[in-house]
Amino acid sequence: MKLIYKKEEKQRLDKYLVEELSDFSRSQIQKLIKEKEVTVNDKHETAHFALRENDNVEVNIAKGFAKLSCEVKKVIPKPEVITETDDYLILNKPAHLIIHPAPSIKEPTLVDWLKNNYPDIKDVGEDEIRPGIVQRLDKEVSGVMVIAKTQKMFEHLKNEFQERNVKKEYLALVYGVLETETGIIDFPLKRSKLTGRMVALPKHETGKKSITKYVVENKYSRYTYLKVTIETGRTHQIRSHLKAFNHPVVGDKIYYNKNLVNNLKLDRLFLHAHTLGFNDLNNEYKEYKIEIPKELNNILNELK
Repeated sequence: MKLIYKKEEKQRLDKYLVEELSDFSRSQIQKLIKEKEVTVNDKHETAHFALRENDNVEVNIAKGFAKLSCEVKKVIPKPEVITETDDYLILNKPAHLIIHPAPSIKEPTLVDWLKNNYPDIKDVGEDEIRPGIVQRLDKEVSGVMVIAKTQKMFEHLKNEFQERNVKKEYLALVYGVLETETGIIDFPLKRSKLTGRMVALPKHETGKKSITKYVVENKYSRYTYLKVTIETGRTHQIRSHLKAFNHPVVGDKIYYNKNLVNNLKLDRLFLHAHTLGFNDLNNEYKEYKIEIPKELNNILNELK
């Protein structure tokens, strides 16, 4: 992986790579640097080396991540089946569970679990890597998901999502106290060619139309608890929109502000898919709700 350091201010090499390779801890990144799997301008440097603007950073992904694979392999929480019909599954996806495999992933995924428990799903969909998958939740996000068990349901749900007929409601704890009780964030989103992250653009610039609505559920001294509804389903939409709104999601290590300090004991995003509603094949509206998990509820109790 080749990276170009674009910041004007200096930054330690290990801290920069933790931001760019968010699936790995700082100690793991430091191990890669120590084992000379990282170069800066074609030279091996120490973890505390100060990067300057336009420095070229290269990480040997294949060899370096292989060395860490034994550390990454850990007990992955399994999804809970909430409802099952002939056409679809409703699951409660726990945090820390990745949806589908990728070349750099060394741990079990939701797709692995689906293939083991529902082998017929392997032929459903358009991509064998994502059988039955019509939506996605980020690794550190928990909550309700629908999985198509048949091709007919897959096509139906795909169309429902594309036509924005699906109700998608989330619960999130964000930094800062919002002044307004309700609001709409509609910055266009575009993927950065430099970092691969989603960037919220000014409204007059060209990007993918993205609409996020919020309602304040509760306010604390330094945080706000929100109910968030999205009309569009862009990658990292809620996270990038709230960051651009200057109220990033607590626990986010990618879309965050440097001056914010997370003093809460949380090793995941405080973002939970609470409600999912859609029309089934009989055109009957179905709605499923999953309350926030214990670790998030404990945080709210602490803030009270």
